Amino acid sequence: MGVAALFLALVLRLDLNRVLANLPEYGLAAIIFGAVVGIVGFVLGMNRGVWRYASLPDLVAIIKAATIAVSIFIVAHFLLVRLEAIPRSSMIIAWAFLIVLLAAPRAVYRVYRNWRDTRRDVRRDGGVAKRVLLIGAGDNSETFLKTIAERSGQAFEVLAIIDERGRRTGRFIRGVPVLGSLEKLPQIIRRFDRQGRRPEALILTRTRDDYERHARMQDLIDIASEHHLEMLRLPKVLDLRELGSEVEVRPIKLEDLLQRKPLQLNLPKMATMIKDQKILITGAGGSIGSELVRQIVALEPASLILVDASEYLLYAIDAELRRNNPQYDLHPLLCNVREREGIARIIDTHRPDVIFHAAALKHVPIVEAQPLEGLFTNAIGTRNVAEAAVRAKVGAVVMISTDKAVNPANVMGASKRMAEMFCQAMDLSAGKTGTRFVTVRFGNVLGSAGSVVPLFEKQLKAGGPLTVTHPEIERYFMTIPEACLLVLQSAAHSLEEPEERGRIFVVDMGAPVKIAELARNVIRLSGLRPDTDVKIVYTGLRPGEKLYEELFDSRETLEQTDIEGILVAFPRAIECGVISRIFDEMRRLIDAHDLAGALRLLKSTVTEFNPGEEVLAMMKGGPYTLPPELVALTSDTGHEKSDAGDH
Repeated sequence: MGVAALFLALVLRLDLNRVLANLPEYGLAAIIFGAVVGIVGFVLGMNRGVWRYASLPDLVAIIKAATIAVSIFIVAHFLLVRLEAIPRSSMIIAWAFLIVLLAAPRAVYRVYRNWRDTRRDVRRDGGVAKRVLLIGAGDNSETFLKTIAERSGQAFEVLAIIDERGRRTGRFIRGVPVLGSLEKLPQIIRRFDRQGRRPEALILTRTRDDYERHARMQDLIDIASEHHLEMLRLPKVLDLRELGSEVEVRPIKLEDLLQRKPLQLNLPKMATMIKDQKILITGAGGSIGSELVRQIVALEPASLILVDASEYLLYAIDAELRRNNPQYDLHPLLCNVREREGIARIIDTHRPDVIFHAAALKHVPIVEAQPLEGLFTNAIGTRNVAEAAVRAKVGAVVMISTDKAVNPANVMGASKRMAEMFCQAMDLSAGKTGTRFVTVRFGNVLGSAGSVVPLFEKQLKAGGPLTVTHPEIERYFMTIPEACLLVLQSAAHSLEEPEERGRIFVVDMGAPVKIAELARNVIRLSGLRPDTDVKIVYTGLRPGEKLYEELFDSRETLEQTDIEGILVAFPRAIECGVISRIFDEMRRLIDAHDLAGALRLLKSTVTEFNPGEEVLAMMKGGPYTLPPELVALTSDTGHEKSDAGDH
């Protein structure tokens, strides 16, 4: 190309006949110039570029190489013959020709490969690409268009871009028109429909916060549902640029529709608690426990001890960690927190600095049908972990609780409230034991095991209907990563305030969400219409289920922490010796399979427990009566105080 560039420059500057008349002289100059271009290109690494991905940086490299080559040739020619043999202006022309000749083949090859890959993908997909509209005329849209034009495996035809800000209407991004703002979206959809090019999906290219500044996410969902459009979203710009062979366009997640901003917490403060520490996590294979593991690994602990009763779940999280973090010191251990000696042996052997206690039975109807199982795992299991931690002089135990522990209407919630009471009593006596106990309470977790969202998605895939227990039932929701961030942040905050004991940390979860509306949004996000394309069926409240969940008891003192979005409650407390005697009696009743006695003791301990008819019937089924000393100890007077700070 160097030879051709100088030869063309001479022909343009002089004329063809004159160049041919002096061909030996000009030919030698062209060959020398070509050699200089080749050497410069080799030194700059232009021979190592992949033409398939040639882009603006390659053009910059070509201009740089051409400039250096021409400069070297001019200096050498000046030193030899004082620039007398070749017109000086021809070198400027040669520079321009060289850039064109080096760039043109790369551009042509890239266009050809894109065209060939597009035709191949269309043939593979049956000749049909999904027609989509992009929502957002910004960097993500430009990167998405660039990516699907370059990479194989993409099956999207972008019809137009909708600018929710309305600032770029009438312009083009990579040849795709920006047609209007969100207010005009229904008209734009109908226009394409009349042309026989009806869109099949909306792709959101910005974050939820970006859309909330200019439009409600719910409005977009309503439009998509009305016009039978699927709603998809792109990853972040940086993630998009780092993708491999194809763009991963994902469905909209329900966490994008939460009626509050996702929690953003202080990672450096959490890192101080975790970095270079030994961390033990019970229930490490569960939805909450496994996410805790992932976030803790990112904070660089010295070692991780993963405890779970499920062999498969333990294997899965261990395999994931070893694949992504092979350098970490991992100890996956099978153990049920019910096994007092087993959990004590693990904690005594590994001597962790911090324990996160996430192991629990959480499915309300199942625990309601088998109360002793829930009490054994949730209450006695928590005690086993707590007492083993004290004996091993563990620095802190973080117990994960639930909003169902507030004024519980089911055994699961009441058993978790017992666990809260035990940890609170242990924390209030931490001056004697040396181990801090932190309790964290939050609501339902989107995507966790037993969550309603996977059930809705499974029912929708089967064609419906979606089942909801009651039209007015509502719950607080948060994401799994958000819940785990809350756990870590609350623990870090509590350990920084050693004088604050017996607190329960709760996230400010915003407004509760009606489950029926959640079901409708699942249907809308799939491009279908609730009650028309997919029915919603109400099945009635299940045993132990409440219409409304609460995050705080009205008798609990409530304060705002210095962390935005995290509140702290001061629930009633029971002295450590008293709660230990209650738990001793509960363990005896469980071992004796005395269901009625265990439920009566549960009711006497958690006085706000309001059991359903099924559980009340179980409580009447045995001869058990509370020992006289526990009758006095579990009454509403004497041991209770409204403010844990009084202890």
